[in-house]
Amino acid sequence: MKICLISFDFFNFDHNIILELQRRNIEAEHIDISKFTYKYTSIFDRAANFFNKKVLKKNKKIIEMEKDALRRLHNLGHQDIILVIRPDCLSKETHLKIKTYTDKYIAYIYDSCRRFPVDHLLNGIFDEIFSFDFADVKKYNFTFMSNYIYNEKKELNAPNINDNIFIIVSVDERFEFLNNLANYLSMNHIKFKFIAVGKKAPKNINSNIIFQRKKLFAKDLKDDLENSKIFLDLIRHGHNGLSFRIFEALAMQRKIITTNQTISQYDFYNPNNILILDESKPITINPEFLNSPYEPLNDDVFYKYTIENWVKTVFNL
Repeated sequence: MKICLISFDFFNFDHNIILELQRRNIEAEHIDISKFTYKYTSIFDRAANFFNKKVLKKNKKIIEMEKDALRRLHNLGHQDIILVIRPDCLSKETHLKIKTYTDKYIAYIYDSCRRFPVDHLLNGIFDEIFSFDFADVKKYNFTFMSNYIYNEKKELNAPNINDNIFIIVSVDERFEFLNNLANYLSMNHIKFKFIAVGKKAPKNINSNIIFQRKKLFAKDLKDDLENSKIFLDLIRHGHNGLSFRIFEALAMQRKIITTNQTISQYDFYNPNNILILDESKPITINPEFLNSPYEPLNDDVFYKYTIENWVKTVFNL
């Protein structure tokens, strides 16, 4: 069987799908469009593209990226299945060309359609669309599929764990709540490590929040994740799916504090392990949640969210 994954794998999560397919002795290839770079041939080329983006709504960088993806797919030849993640990154015309290279064309969306609309891609393109967002599944009749555990389960009560509550987050609409939470934790002498990434430090930022401009990836966070007792997950407004941070917590057997109300609908939800905060209410954290031990998931529930089961389900293996 030949399977091709086309995705914008900026944070390097999607390559885990390829690794799992290859582990199953499936011929799997990854076209990662996030790695494509376009170099302007001259200042006139740059100026022409600026005009095209503003007036004609066409970006030469995107056009050339799509051409490159199609060239690479052509070199790979016909595929039994092609999966595209972040389908909004490609034009409808490009999707239709990709579809000619496969017997089955499917998509997975791990962001809200309110953030990255796909309305123009819903008719006559995909054989099936998977989504991690409950609201989008209901609205568009997608097939529900959560994100996945991509790493091995860690031992419970691993050495060197500190009492930190840890998060790395972009400076966006979530920052006000993050800052309020940092103020609450500081006043109550609760340890935390919050890293905020953005172009400019927000005003009145809590002095214990680490601000930086450089983006960090999973490999850069390994020590912080392994050494922290609790992971903090702040949901973007309008989001209903679970981020990869939730599944990293499951694999590392760490407690979670989150603003994602939908997490209570999952079968791994346990109020001893997961604290849901309501952004519209005053922040309060029961010390018992912080101090009580993590209660492990049973093996069947854990397996359900592994990448092994994700690949088996999505590709119907």
